[in-house]
This record gives sequence, C-alpha cells and structure tokens, in this order.
Amino acid sequence: MPEFILQQPLENDIVKLVPLKESDFELLYKVASDPLVWEQHPNKDRYKREVFLNFFEGAIKSKGAYLILDKQTNEVIGSSRYYDYKADEKVVAIGYTFFARSHWGGKYNPSAKKLMMDLAFKYVDSVLFYIGAMNVRSQKAIERLGAIKIGEEEIAYYGEASRLNFIYRIGLHR
Repeated sequence: MPEFILQQPLENDIVKLVPLKESDFELLYKVASDPLVWEQHPNKDRYKREVFLNFFEGAIKSKGAYLILDKQTNEVIGSSRYYDYKADEKVVAIGYTFFARSHWGGKYNPSAKKLMMDLAFKYVDSVLFYIGAMNVRSQKAIERLGAIKIGEEEIAYYGEASRLNFIYRIGLHR
C-alpha cells in the first residue's frame, strides 16, 4: 500500500484545503483572533496572539495541517489537521479544526471533513476525533457526520495543559 501523505491539496465545490505553511500565520491568525471562535474550545485563550502562536507551531510541526479556503472567494476561513497517524493500527485523528464565524453552521465544516475522511479512508479503517468535553457545537457537528462517541480521555494539547476530551470514531472498530 502506498504511503499516506498527510498534506496534499484537497478541494471540492465548497472548500479548498492547502498544506499549511509558516508564511500562513497572519492569514490564519486573522480568523483565529476572534474570541468567539474559541468560546467552547478547551483553550479559550487561543484568540490571543502568543497562545495562537503555540497552536500554530504545533500545526506546522504536525506536518498534517491545512489552511481551509472558501472555494468561491479564495478567502481563508479556517484550519484543520491530521495527527496521530498509526499505520500499523490503520487509524488517524482529524482535529484542531476551527472556522471563521462567517462560515459556521453550514456546509463548510462537513465539506472539509469529508475531503479529509475520503483521503484518510484510502489508508486507514478508522478516523478518530478528540473533542473538548465542553465543546457541544463540535460534538453535534461530528455526530451529524456519523461519528460515535467511544470514550473520554484527558488530552494534553501541544504546549498546553491537559483537558477532558470526548473521543469519537468513524469507521471500523479495531
């Protein structure tokens, strides 16, 4: 089986996902600097430049992060990433996803996740999502995509304190 390249351009009629580069910081921070984007996330301070800088550094080091653009306007509207790829277990996680409020509650998140899952399922049997216990908005969104809650775990995000997350899965049980 060919190697799973975690960062490859993906697009459909709604969104375009391009591999995140260090030079994308200001473009992405413009979206991330809205405190309401992080209201339900485990780290509510990510709108602060120094806190987001740590988040962004983790995204770059993951080698699986994307900049998400609105396909119609080419405007940066968010980010997501693959992480914790385990080829031997045929599993990968998708997460650290956020969108500009202007693109909440519609077709953008499901479209981006579908692109990422379609690629992932060429290489894995299961995709995991770790969602903050208080992030009801994201929990409902992932459940609408067919994810099933399979557990709870304290997770330490890159350079941040650990927080309770719910674990969701789409795909085969392993």
